[in-house]
Amino acid sequence: MALQQQIKNRDTTPLLGIGIFGLLVLLYAPVLLHWVDGWLHKTISIEHEYFSHGLIGIPFAAYLCWQKRKQWQRLPNQTHPLGIVLLVIGGVFYLSGVTEWVNLSLPTMLAALCLWYKGFPGFKLQRFPLVLLLLATPTAVPYLIAPYTFPLQSFIAGTAGFILNQSGMEVVVDGINIYVGGRIVEVAPYCAGLKMLFTTIYVSLMLLYWTGALSSRRVTVWFLSMAVIISVIANIIRNTLLSFFHGTGQNAAFTWLHDSWGGDLYSALMLLSLVPLLNWLDQYLSAPPETPIEIEE
Repeated sequence: MALQQQIKNRDTTPLLGIGIFGLLVLLYAPVLLHWVDGWLHKTISIEHEYFSHGLIGIPFAAYLCWQKRKQWQRLPNQTHPLGIVLLVIGGVFYLSGVTEWVNLSLPTMLAALCLWYKGFPGFKLQRFPLVLLLLATPTAVPYLIAPYTFPLQSFIAGTAGFILNQSGMEVVVDGINIYVGGRIVEVAPYCAGLKMLFTTIYVSLMLLYWTGALSSRRVTVWFLSMAVIISVIANIIRNTLLSFFHGTGQNAAFTWLHDSWGGDLYSALMLLSLVPLLNWLDQYLSAPPETPIEIEE
C-alpha cells in the first residue's frame, strides 16, 4: 500500500516530457537529417536550398531554448486551447505525406507544445526561436515568388551590362539576357539574389536579437533596410563578375563563383559586413541627443 501511495504521489510530468521529447526525436530526426544533408551537399531541391541558413539558425534557436530553460521552468503550468488545435493541425500535416506540410508540421508541433504546457507566456518566451525555426523550414515560397522577380532580374541585367560597358567591353542587354563577347548570360529567377536576400534578412534578425538591438524599432528598420540594399548590390556585383568570366571564356572562374565554394565565400564576406554596420547604427541611432550648452551673458 505504501508503494502504491508513493507511485500515486510521484510527479509524472518530467517522465511525460521525456516521452514527448523522445517521440519528437523519432518523428523529426529523419526530416532534419534530410534538410542538413541536402543543404550541405546541395542534393535538396532548388527551392528548399534557399533555406540553407537553417544550418546556423536552427542550432542557434536550440541554444536560445536551452538558455531560457530556467525561465521556462518558473512559468506556471497552464494549457491554452489553441495548443490542442495546433497539435491536431501538426499531426494532419505530418501524416499527409506532402513534403512542405511535413516540414511545416515541426514548428507547428513545437508551438502547440509551448501553448499546451505554459500557455501564451510560454509561447511568448520561445517565440523568437520558433520564428527562426519557421523561417528555416523549407517550403515552396521561393517557387511562388519566382514568377514575380522579372523586374528585379531586368534591373540586375541592365546594371551589370552598364558596368561592363563602362569598363570598355561591348555588352548588349536584352531583357534579362546579357550578351558578352558573343556569349549569353541569363539572369534567371533563381539568379536574382533571392537566396542571398533570404539569408541576409535571416542573419540580420539573428544579429539584432543577439545584440539586443531588436528592441529598438528605429535600429531594426534601418538595419534591415540597409542589409537588403547591400544584398542587392552584392548580387549585382556577383552577376557582373559572372558575365565577365563567361564572356571572356574564363570557365573555371565562372564555375568557381557560380557552382563551387566561391559563391559561398562571397556570401559569407557580404554577411560579415553586416556586423560593423549594425554596431555603427546601434551607436549612432541609440546615442542620446546632445544637450545644448547655454552661454550665460
